[in-house]
Amino acid sequence: MAQDRIVCRECHRVNEPNNATCESCGSSSLTEDWAGYVIIAHPEKSDIATEMEVTEPGKYALKVR
Repeated sequence: MAQDRIVCRECHRVNEPNNATCESCGSSSLTEDWAGYVIIAHPEKSDIATEMEVTEPGKYALKVR
């Protein structure tokens, strides 16, 4: 389930709960306090990816606290 996952405060990438660092950017600043969920398949064609400054396909949180 998505709510069991943790999110990187730096890049907003959704990570598995047992990760100590972000699988995308390597940051150790992870949180369980997030809302909204988007899957970006083609960041080069996505307006949301452009707005979020996402360049890699993956699962991202829309709001991270």
